[in-house]
Amino acid sequence: MFNFYTDPPEITPFTAALVARRDSNNKAMTMVLEDQEEYAVGCSPSKVMDHACKYFGSSLKGRQDGTRDVCGITHKAPITIDPLSGMYFFPTISPSSSQCTWIAHSHIEQVQRKHEYGTEIIFLNGKIIELDISYGSMINQIQRTAQFRYLLNNRLKFLKKHIAPSESTFSSTPQI
Repeated sequence: MFNFYTDPPEITPFTAALVARRDSNNKAMTMVLEDQEEYAVGCSPSKVMDHACKYFGSSLKGRQDGTRDVCGITHKAPITIDPLSGMYFFPTISPSSSQCTWIAHSHIEQVQRKHEYGTEIIFLNGKIIELDISYGSMINQIQRTAQFRYLLNNRLKFLKKHIAPSESTFSSTPQI
């Protein structure tokens, strides 16, 4: 199924990748790869990612700053859109580039060297994309994302363990 959206869509746990493309007028666009469908969005993947982060109460810059604070990664930083739903993504090149593709860490099945400077990603649903990024750089991004996930999950587990059960439930309305 192929749909065309003009506004950035909501990124969900079913989103496997935001792939950078160019339209017929050479304008940046995004192919959103989902488990069961793919569709085009009329802006760059990093703009789609920023919109997704804002939907969950932050921004792409805020998530990048958070990654730096958790594990010290400053360049091509992996981010979580929402750690509770397992949405961790990493950029293939600088997110400031309109050609930056974002990959969902949890959707990767396999990574293969395609040629001297190309990598093929095989997703859990069988979809395959080829990117102009070195195999070594791709493996590094996957490993950095795994390290970030591990450190952030440990922080979340620590909080859950050390908050008394009566304190872990917050009321959405103030108590009077």
